[in-house]
Amino acid sequence: MMLKGKRSIVTGGSRGIGNAIAREFLAQGATVYILSRTPADNQSELEDVAREAGGALHWRETDMTREEQVTKSVDAIIGEAGGVDVLVNNAGITRDGLIFRMPTSDWEDVLRANLSSAFFTCRSVARAMIKQRAGSIINISSVSGIMGNAGQVNYSASKAGLIGFSKSLAREVAARGVRVNVIAPGFIETDMTRALGDKAREALMAQIPLSRAGLPADVAALALFLAGDSSAYITGQVIPVDGGLSM
Repeated sequence: MMLKGKRSIVTGGSRGIGNAIAREFLAQGATVYILSRTPADNQSELEDVAREAGGALHWRETDMTREEQVTKSVDAIIGEAGGVDVLVNNAGITRDGLIFRMPTSDWEDVLRANLSSAFFTCRSVARAMIKQRAGSIINISSVSGIMGNAGQVNYSASKAGLIGFSKSLAREVAARGVRVNVIAPGFIETDMTRALGDKAREALMAQIPLSRAGLPADVAALALFLAGDSSAYITGQVIPVDGGLSM
């Protein structure tokens, strides 16, 4: 029970990587607040996991692109729980396309969902963690934010921005015992990546040294480590989970 009694927030936890992280945290005894527009399809399963481990699951309907909604939800959780020990910023979208065909709305929507949403949550949570003099913030970026990816100037910019944001925030809060780290997943089997065509999948697989896609559980395992006390001396780091794609 690595997170027994820990209070955590996971944004975008209704599916994919965020859902796997929420499940892992619950299995380790944490109380998990999921922020998303819709509840998880496996809500009842997550509740069972929480009961078995002695934790608790809560869902707060929140549009992560709306500053007032995010601030209201996070502040309410802090007041209800008495603080936050772990924040995972996972919410994100894609609006792929070559730059000369990309409408401004696709650029702005992705930046707001993927980067501004993390600013909204961290602004409230960092205050609470500083008062506690402890806490772990985990921001989910992407190898696209490290390497870049054709057809994803908006997504890559948002994920690269999240890395710079995290490193700066890590320096701001480190003296108060708060850690900030980044996970950069590569090709992970989620609803988002399943939408790719066969040719695109084959091209990606050819670039991955481990010759396979990752699983949400692979990312969740690292998130668990960064959330717990075993990583107490790690902050400001960007750790890829990509089968060697970005090396």
